[in-house]
Amino acid sequence: MSRKKSGIPGLSFSWQRALGISQAKARLSRQIGIPLSRSGRQRKVGRELGCAVPLVFLVGAGALMLRWL
Repeated sequence: MSRKKSGIPGLSFSWQRALGISQAKARLSRQIGIPLSRSGRQRKVGRELGCAVPLVFLVGAGALMLRWL
């Protein structure tokens, strides 16, 4: 499936950027510290939980060791 081609290569128009919606969303997102886009929220959660994964394995292994005793 091919992409829809516009008339002039490299020229595009975004009504959201023209009305300032993109800038307002970016400013709000920086103020509250939570990305408004779905992918941005997923990246943030993944970044925060990424370092906790080894800790979860260590705690789980410790719990199994205590259970065997």
